[in-house]
Amino acid sequence: MQLCKAMKSLRICENGHEYYKSSDCPVCPICEQSKDGVDFMKKLSKPAQRALLNANINTLQELSLWTAKELLDLHGFGPSSIPKLELELKQVGLKFKE
Repeated sequence: MQLCKAMKSLRICENGHEYYKSSDCPVCPICEQSKDGVDFMKKLSKPAQRALLNANINTLQELSLWTAKELLDLHGFGPSSIPKLELELKQVGLKFKE
């Protein structure tokens, strides 16, 4: 376990959670677990979820302020997520920004 921690750096998120991470990804895994309840994200891959969270997209209303192209430019967000999100937006009467 010590060897693993030696390769990772200790980080503290804005909520005070301490965690170790080897990548430069700024998402706190503890905060990420607490946000897993965001229904529209459940159908997405974890990298796509992290991409949205890193962009401060936490609701469908916030998502509707983005174009599909802008989302695809986010690190970790792939094209297979677009149709899933379009369906989620449509169900509440929203769509991507054009």
